[in-house]
Amino acid sequence: MVPVLFGSDLMSLKELSAQTKVLAARARDGVAQPDELAGSTFTVSNVGSFGIEAFTPVLNIPEVAILGVGTIVLKPVSTKNGVEFIDHIGLSLTMDHQAVDGADAARFMRALIDRIATLDRLLIRMGSNGTV
Repeated sequence: MVPVLFGSDLMSLKELSAQTKVLAARARDGVAQPDELAGSTFTVSNVGSFGIEAFTPVLNIPEVAILGVGTIVLKPVSTKNGVEFIDHIGLSLTMDHQAVDGADAARFMRALIDRIATLDRLLIRMGSNGTV
């Protein structure tokens, strides 16, 4: 079952998180209504909480795409100071080539990766007190 989060483009991250938890719980508990399970165009499938680093998500027809999100792991990266370990998250996009050109999907992934990296840097700068 894939619960649908309507108006997600207008929600903050905090709102997205809260609404996703509510809808996921309703689907798991078997109390989601039919209108809460129809009308989606894009799915985010997060299996990171199960320790899975990467996977290939299966498209939910008639959606345009599905993004698979894996767990965050430390990966070694060569830097000017030697080897450092940085956070790495596995992302995998499955999309309908009848609806989306592969180059557009690649640009979407590039933009998503850039925004995740920017958000990560912002959160690091904010530290635990929530200020920049």
